[in-house]
Amino acid sequence: MKYRKKPVVIEAVQYVTGGAALIETFMGQQLDLLLGTDVLLIPTLESPHEANPGDWIIKGVKGEFYPCKPDIFAMTYEPAE
Repeated sequence: MKYRKKPVVIEAVQYVTGGAALIETFMGQQLDLLLGTDVLLIPTLESPHEANPGDWIIKGVKGEFYPCKPDIFAMTYEPAE
């Protein structure tokens, strides 16, 4: 069988180099950077995931957060009005 994803409006912010503070404000928590890099560790329901500059940080429907690569984000989401 085939299924279609239900339309859901999400909140998301794009992580840019040096923009960890913006992501921390968006998520409401302090985050860790991998030592000597711009890679943020995003706590998810499963385990911490890495977010690189350019990745989107998405707030899910239950308030959870997870990173998403820019190409997948562009194929999956469009601006809501």
